[in-house]
Amino acid sequence: MADERMRVMVVGASTNREKFGNKAVRAYVRQGHEVLPVNPRADDIEDLKCYSKIADPPGPIDRATVYLPPKIGVEAVRAIAERGDVGEVWLNPGADGPEVVKEAEKLGLKTIQACSIVDIGERP
Repeated sequence: MADERMRVMVVGASTNREKFGNKAVRAYVRQGHEVLPVNPRADDIEDLKCYSKIADPPGPIDRATVYLPPKIGVEAVRAIAERGDVGEVWLNPGADGPEVVKEAEKLGLKTIQACSIVDIGERP
């Protein structure tokens, strides 16, 4: 899937350029993908409209890549599952706590535990 243009929802996108939630936004944009950042405390990230809730970006979504601490990641995967239109969910290092993985699997989400930035050929 990484060779074609994807619609990518970055959950936990950040305005802080040092954080992986921002590095992911920039990496996917550089690779030519359509990026849909999600962060309830930002109006825009890297000149892209930012959505406050996981339910808000228009679908379908090819990939959701998650950059949230596990304590809120469980709710995030539930919200992703509720959408019903997300192809795959990437739980990046630090977002892949056992409770998040377990919940995602219970919900039947196609999950990948790995760095989604590396997957598209970028160095974070």
